[in-house]
Amino acid sequence: MKLLFSEAAPDYTHYIFPYAIWAFPEAGEQPHLFFEKGFLPSSKNLDRFYLCRSVRVALREFAPSSENRRIMRKGANISFQLTARENFEFTDQWREFCLTYADIKFGKEIMTAERLDNLINSRITSHLLLFHDSAAKKDVGLVTLFLEPPQVAQYYYAFYDLNYYRQSLGMFMMTAAVDHFAKAKIEHIYLGSCYSHNALYKTQFAGAEFFNGSCWSRNLEELKYLIARGSQPVTEHLFESEDYLHQFYEGDLGKLVEKSVFSK
Repeated sequence: MKLLFSEAAPDYTHYIFPYAIWAFPEAGEQPHLFFEKGFLPSSKNLDRFYLCRSVRVALREFAPSSENRRIMRKGANISFQLTARENFEFTDQWREFCLTYADIKFGKEIMTAERLDNLINSRITSHLLLFHDSAAKKDVGLVTLFLEPPQVAQYYYAFYDLNYYRQSLGMFMMTAAVDHFAKAKIEHIYLGSCYSHNALYKTQFAGAEFFNGSCWSRNLEELKYLIARGSQPVTEHLFESEDYLHQFYEGDLGKLVEKSVFSK
């Protein structure tokens, strides 16, 4: 892979010179190589990736918790099917369904019809999960996915009927996807990034882990520390923080170096 370091706002007073790290595939490199190193796609054609605090679930270690089972029971009347993009008919009804959700959740015209069509028809959407309420006889949810078996399932955009809030439909859809791909023997499902307390719901699965800039960590206290740290003025890079290193790595930066997924 080729790496670019895109400069962000510096803090010269504290010698903090941040860069956004972009990765570009070279000939023969498949997307799973980038996911495994903490990158997520920043291009719908999978020709550019960005490094971030990605969250994934190691599906070999997933087993439904009591909370996961409670969520699944709330959606007992909802079925779902996995379909390849080429077999999916993106009707006017589905388009309106997705845009209605997007206008409410993201804001008017954030997800335009053109952007939505591009999402559905780009390489980043290889498959979709379609959710149906069999009792009401209507479609209630759609998830765009990128699948590269057996290594990767990426849970990307989810659109659903917001009237199903009592059934926690959004959480049901994610839980159903985690359970389904665990049974399908996929190695990891990637659930996006986690930079706020509101995104911690992505970690409520056995086998959940996040990328900390060096390696994948399953220490949720570390993740909560990073979220809290991000809400305060920062005067040093994370790996320079003695407090962070002492709390999670025995005060030894070398332990993070040893764990690093990056090498020459």
